[in-house]
Amino acid sequence: FFPPLVTGIVITTIGLTLMPVAARWAMGGNSRAADFGSMSNIGLAALTLVLVLLLSKIGSATISRLSILLAMVIGTVIAVFLGMADFSGVTQGPMFGFPTPFHFGMPTFHVAAIISMCIVVMVTLVETSADILAVGEIIDTKVDSKRLGNGLRADMLSSMFAPIFGSFTQSAFAQNVGLVAVTGVKSRFVVATGGLFLVVLGLLPFMGRVIAAVPTSVLGGAGIVLFGTVAASGIRTLSKVDYRNNMNLIIVATSIGFGMIPIAAPSFYDHFPSWFATIFHSGISSSAIMAILLNLAFNHFTAGNSDQQSVFVAGTERSLCFRDVSELRDGDYFKGGKLFDAQGREIPLVAEVSKKAAKPQTTEV
Repeated sequence: FFPPLVTGIVITTIGLTLMPVAARWAMGGNSRAADFGSMSNIGLAALTLVLVLLLSKIGSATISRLSILLAMVIGTVIAVFLGMADFSGVTQGPMFGFPTPFHFGMPTFHVAAIISMCIVVMVTLVETSADILAVGEIIDTKVDSKRLGNGLRADMLSSMFAPIFGSFTQSAFAQNVGLVAVTGVKSRFVVATGGLFLVVLGLLPFMGRVIAAVPTSVLGGAGIVLFGTVAASGIRTLSKVDYRNNMNLIIVATSIGFGMIPIAAPSFYDHFPSWFATIFHSGISSSAIMAILLNLAFNHFTAGNSDQQSVFVAGTERSLCFRDVSELRDGDYFKGGKLFDAQGREIPLVAEVSKKAAKPQTTEV
């Protein structure tokens, strides 16, 4: 169900759907604010972006991995001097706190609410699956059904306990996929340690107020790099897909197109049934669903045209005449008398024939 064709589509869509979030952050975050989209906000975001690029380029390996965090710290300090950050509210409120179980009262159960939540959870499961697959692709780790199931079970287990403490259904945070790609840090120990820090921070409202005071424009500058990296990782995965004599190109085009609909036209599904709008209102889930269904329809159920040819073919099948040595590309190699490209696909060797021949004969050497 999740070949490179599907995972590449999903990862690319994750990055593309997050870019509007980064853009809104760069503009100031609050569209009702008087300075939303001002040059000062966008300039601060651009400065943060430049800092990320400079630290990644000229810094050591350690500094390069910390480029996002360091750029955000420097950007926040600059914002303080420019009067664009307000930390006056940090000292207001308690230093320590513990969430009260069932703060909003004991749970009640209604059939309509349960059905609605089940639909929402299904969408969350699709998005979480996409995030798990994206991380696996970025760190070159195969995500099998067992690993994917473990991730979903952990997500749902935390979702069972979250409402007790007044939180929402838990979901994988797609923005962190870009962080893994940029830093290259993929250790589970680091992730677990980060989770422990988050638990501690959850008991320290003081630290929460510090983080909340970071200017949204600074987050926007860093977000452009993070989310763009996710999209680039998806494009890299799609480059491994074979587009010859199949429908893979149209699958990519249709799936990504569906994923972009909620971004380009947020009100597109307003007049659809509520259950349908809930599922497809998320660009990630709609793209993932379309990619899976189209991959099954065109690549697994081969009824009809066995060649799966279409007018959307990405390119003609590559062949090579004996005299066309100049056509060899980096990564091509011979094995067992046959020529293969860098992805291990055999390149047909076409015998030289007269230019008037209607169809050259293919021979193997």
